[in-house]
Amino acid sequence: GNVSFSCLEPQVVPVTFLSSNSYLALPVTLGQDEVFVSFQFRTWNEKGLLLFSKLHQSLGGFLLYLIDGKVKINLHKPGRILSDITAGSGLNNGQWHSVFLSVKRNHISITVDSDVTSSSYASIPLQIYSGDVFYFGGCPRSGNVSECHTSFGGFQGCMQLISIGNKPVDMISVQQNNFGNFSDLQIDLCGITDRCIPNYCEHGGECSQSWNSFYCNCANTGYQGATCHYPIYEQSCEAYKHRGNTSGFYNIDSDGSGPLGPFLVYCNMTDATWTIIQHNSTNLTRVRSANRENPHTMFFKYSANLDQLQATINQAEHCEQELAYYCKKSRLLEKPDGIPLSWWIGRTNETHTYWGGSLPAVQKCACGLEGSCIDSQHYCNCDADRDEWTNDTGFLSYKEHLPVTEIVITDTDRQNSEAAYKLGPLVCRGDRTFWNSASFNTETSYLHFPTFHGELSADVSFFFKTTASSGVFLENLGIQDFIRIELYSPSEVIFSFDVGNGPSEVIVQSLTSLNDNQWHYVKAERNVKEASLQIDQLPQRSHSAPPDGHIRLQLNSQLFVGGTASRQKGFLGCIRSLQLNGMALDLEERAKITPGVEPGCPGHCSSYGNLCHNGGKCREKYSGFSCDCTFSAYAGPFCKKGKHISAYFEAGASMTYNFQEYYTLAKNSSSHASSFYADMTLNRETITFAFRTTRTPSLLLYVSSFYKEYLSVILTRNGDLQVRYKLDSHQDPDVFSIGFKSMADGKLQHVKINREEAMLFVEVNQNERMKFILSSGPEFNAIKSLTLGKILENINVDEETMKANSQGFIGCLSSLQFNHIAPLKAALHHSSSASVIVKGHFTESSCGTLPGADSTSSETTHSFADHSGPIDEGKPLANAIRSDSAIIGG
Repeated sequence: GNVSFSCLEPQVVPVTFLSSNSYLALPVTLGQDEVFVSFQFRTWNEKGLLLFSKLHQSLGGFLLYLIDGKVKINLHKPGRILSDITAGSGLNNGQWHSVFLSVKRNHISITVDSDVTSSSYASIPLQIYSGDVFYFGGCPRSGNVSECHTSFGGFQGCMQLISIGNKPVDMISVQQNNFGNFSDLQIDLCGITDRCIPNYCEHGGECSQSWNSFYCNCANTGYQGATCHYPIYEQSCEAYKHRGNTSGFYNIDSDGSGPLGPFLVYCNMTDATWTIIQHNSTNLTRVRSANRENPHTMFFKYSANLDQLQATINQAEHCEQELAYYCKKSRLLEKPDGIPLSWWIGRTNETHTYWGGSLPAVQKCACGLEGSCIDSQHYCNCDADRDEWTNDTGFLSYKEHLPVTEIVITDTDRQNSEAAYKLGPLVCRGDRTFWNSASFNTETSYLHFPTFHGELSADVSFFFKTTASSGVFLENLGIQDFIRIELYSPSEVIFSFDVGNGPSEVIVQSLTSLNDNQWHYVKAERNVKEASLQIDQLPQRSHSAPPDGHIRLQLNSQLFVGGTASRQKGFLGCIRSLQLNGMALDLEERAKITPGVEPGCPGHCSSYGNLCHNGGKCREKYSGFSCDCTFSAYAGPFCKKGKHISAYFEAGASMTYNFQEYYTLAKNSSSHASSFYADMTLNRETITFAFRTTRTPSLLLYVSSFYKEYLSVILTRNGDLQVRYKLDSHQDPDVFSIGFKSMADGKLQHVKINREEAMLFVEVNQNERMKFILSSGPEFNAIKSLTLGKILENINVDEETMKANSQGFIGCLSSLQFNHIAPLKAALHHSSSASVIVKGHFTESSCGTLPGADSTSSETTHSFADHSGPIDEGKPLANAIRSDSAIIGG
């Protein structure tokens, strides 16, 4: 047939509006009562003027513009808007979109992308006649077109296929100045820069752009900043603990700003900080009918992927995982050093035949290593192959092999053969990178590490403490580029850099001196959008990136830490927890071989001692600090409220704390008693405690004296609280009653007693303090002991105290503090102390934190570690239903 070897396509001449001052003015026939305009446009901007024209024979005009990614037409006369219709959405997505505008007599309509659903129309109370010029994209600054200069500014982007009155506009003719006129246009080219290709938003951040810049949406990425580079979560449980957080679930990001994302763990904050990572099969699993041809295989899936787990394990001080294997005629090893019958696989996909409690190099169980197996010829209890239940249980703690990803069992297919296993969560202790530190002792000493070369973004974070007024923390150099962070003055830190377009600085000034020998935090980041610097919790300072700089850093020297190759003044002091793009630098290892630098930094308590609450004392450790809660009524890593020490007293139970064991006495038997006990005379005391009981009368607390003075706190028969002070042995006690309602209602009651010489203040359940005046004197002389429960010795007290003591106290006492002493804690956690005498049934309990618990019944709690394994040596229970057992809490 008739074939032509060319394709005649309509000539498309795009035009680019380069700035907000660009415009294209096209003449039209004046006074037409029908106007048809169509064109295509492409932009990344949310707003801008698309088309403007004045009306003939009347004041006013119409504006077609882009706002919030939608096309909108506005027909107006002076003082009022006659129509305001909108069409389309998301039209600023960088794609071509078509617009058709029709104005005919008193009817106006607009269609976007030939989509009927994106059409809008309106009737107007005005006959429209066209003006003589259509302005596309903007208007000239001069001339009588003031209505054209709007708040949303000119259009920046591209247009093509412009038609007026169904007649295409010849843009080549416009370019040759034969038709219309224009300003700041680029004709025959769409010159939009796609700033999201490539996408510089990291960690899955969504990129959007305008004409001049790009923006990153970091929502739900776990990162923040101009390019979603910096993590919003801490790198470890240790870091959360350092911030004062208590046990709970936290997201951690093991490699910081590195490629690995955050994941959820449980942080168990004790003296050591445990990170607990669960998997998909924590229950006891029973196995039958497995052999070599048909093995039982279990794959374990963790709440983090293997790369995330490896990063967490690598930075931990210690990791372990408990593996319990119960067996009845089910062997682990066919014979010593023979072919294994069961095995497990670690994270590197290697097969391992040693079991919990043993070492990687030997094919044994824990009993084989200890020489305690039930059959001395074998290295595992299960290999005795007996027709009764036994087990091989222990912790796997070789970090390079953890976590367990798979277990394979093959020996349960004989008669009466059965096995069961349970794998605990992966648990890791500490963070060896968080306290990794070095002391710089001379201004010319420094450590050096590999460079930042080729990185898209560079972030640095570290802690420092110093008494010097200035010094360079770190420096990285290139042929043209450099990065430097320095203490410029006692209250000013400067982050300076050059990425090929001249030096820039970001400065943070503190209102207080930073050379106070306290730890201060520094975070600096440079990316393609901006550079930022933050010190402690001060507002972050940032500068936009200068134009035409290197996208990737071109730094090829070593990174100098604590000093500088450019011979500026080095740093004197300590640097800790130095991270570069999420990677921890081992300062201590480098410091060991570097003159003038020592590994480690002393004095953590000077900075973090305020984290120890309620009388807890900060104790220095080589890697960090701990809170000693010995003389606090509270426990936990920070001796904080909520960690109550509580005890349940049964009938006749008694606990006595002797003060003379605590105080330092010059024991001289010939001394007069008044001098012998002089330093145990109190002018003031603060007593706090909580209790829960249903028994009246009850003795809550009794403090005795060598001079027959005493303090007793009792519940009367009707449940009133009474505080009785006898500070003069020759007169009756002062009695103060608090009787809002019966306090023997089984609910937890909080009491605070504060005496300052003759002034007594009592507060119950955080209600308003009541004030009383003592008549018996301002001094509590020669105090002897504090008794809880029942007083068992012969005492000389008033009748009401005696009645209250007749049955003592039955119920719960919690959080007891007498000045700086915590008697309950001393009795429960330091029972070997000579200061404490306990008689009768007195047990630690959670009764001080269980609301509404029945105080008339004994309450005892048993604490299990989060990674504890089975302790029952008998047959495992799995999905058992027995009348004498119950599952509580799981």
